[in-house]
Amino acid sequence: MYRLLFYFALCLPYFAQSQVPTAHRNDQIAAMVDDVNADSLQRFMDQLVAFGTRHTLSRDQEGSGIEASRQYVLAKFKQYSAASGGRLQAEIDYYTQPADGRRVSKDTRTGNVMATLRGTDPADTRIFLVSAHIDTRVSDVMDAEQDGPGANDDGSGVVAVMEMVRIISQSSFPATIVFTLVSGEEQGLLGATHLAEKAKAEAWNLVAMINNDMIGNSASNGTNIRDNTRLRVFSEGIPLAETEQMQAIRRATNGENDSKSRQLARYIKETGERYVDQLEIKLVYRNDRFMRGGDHTPFSRAGFPAVRLCEYNENYYQQHQDIRIENGAKYGDLPEHIDYEYLRKNTAVNVAVLASLASAPSVPQEVGLDLSAHAVNIENINHTLLKWTAPAQGKAKGYYVLMRETSSPMWEKKFYTENTRIRLPYSKDNYFFAVQAVGELGAESLAVFPQPVR
Repeated sequence: MYRLLFYFALCLPYFAQSQVPTAHRNDQIAAMVDDVNADSLQRFMDQLVAFGTRHTLSRDQEGSGIEASRQYVLAKFKQYSAASGGRLQAEIDYYTQPADGRRVSKDTRTGNVMATLRGTDPADTRIFLVSAHIDTRVSDVMDAEQDGPGANDDGSGVVAVMEMVRIISQSSFPATIVFTLVSGEEQGLLGATHLAEKAKAEAWNLVAMINNDMIGNSASNGTNIRDNTRLRVFSEGIPLAETEQMQAIRRATNGENDSKSRQLARYIKETGERYVDQLEIKLVYRNDRFMRGGDHTPFSRAGFPAVRLCEYNENYYQQHQDIRIENGAKYGDLPEHIDYEYLRKNTAVNVAVLASLASAPSVPQEVGLDLSAHAVNIENINHTLLKWTAPAQGKAKGYYVLMRETSSPMWEKKFYTENTRIRLPYSKDNYFFAVQAVGELGAESLAVFPQPVR
């Protein structure tokens, strides 16, 4: 008995290891993630907050105001463009924002800073968009004069996007990545609305939009929680742009938790946690914080898959506040409150996700759950037959068929196949399924929730 127990104890670690699935890290993506640098982020932040207010209605003047900050970011993007061999193109998309009698007091020339890393495959029309907002505010949303450094809201997102451009532009991908810093978020999501309307009017094949808004603070007020190990991703369940046909399919399949935005959120969690250590990505099942919105919302309304990344604990002493000390509390969105290690990790999540998505083939087409007579006869009614066709862009080496219990937030099993159909001995009554394409080097597409077919 002693020998048996000794043998069991000796082998236990090996038995445990055999039950743990391994997560493959692509070496190129891992190197890009490792290149994200907290010191680089801090240098960008120091220069950004030096412009004082970045209010959307601030006056154009040298060394301060939103236009000066836009020009600073544009110059950085153009610097990276030269180093990219011309693959990266940078510009400011200017337009006139009309007065609205509310948060825009007069017609205002404004613009979004854009950097586009064109894909290498001319046949690949996919676009992956990542954003933050460059404008700031203080206590009075119409105060365009007072210093509003906006270090966290949303300087953290701005410098994260700048770091993404610095790193990602050194590589090339089949699909296109667009980096944008919008204006007018604090005045009513104006720059994001302009860009979403442009994307819809020009029929962009916009596969995913990731909004980074407040990703650099790890300490909350009130509860005094300090935590730089969790990041929230907000995603809509029922799409804001749902049509009657989409509604009918959703109700028939109980797919309220499987919108394209929700699939994007799951992809961010799985990929981010695969490449970034000491970080848990928390799925929040709502479009944004309670009764609030962000720059991803106009894209959701336009029918594009869009999510928001946001710190886990907000500090309202530092958000939308005049710089002051009141009752012993320090108010104001100052750079001294930024946790740069936390910001580094959150930036690295974006790098891993964008590089993985842009490297992968597009999603499988015509993904269906077969309900025809031969698929659900008496002998295999408790099986599930899934069918699909190859991606429209890129080459798929194979496919993952994903499965989870209906109560589970994340996919729990992966079945690999190099065919375009699979029969699984699991009942469609008890599980949800999806299919994703896998490229030659292992990069995975977003998952597609199947529709019933006969």
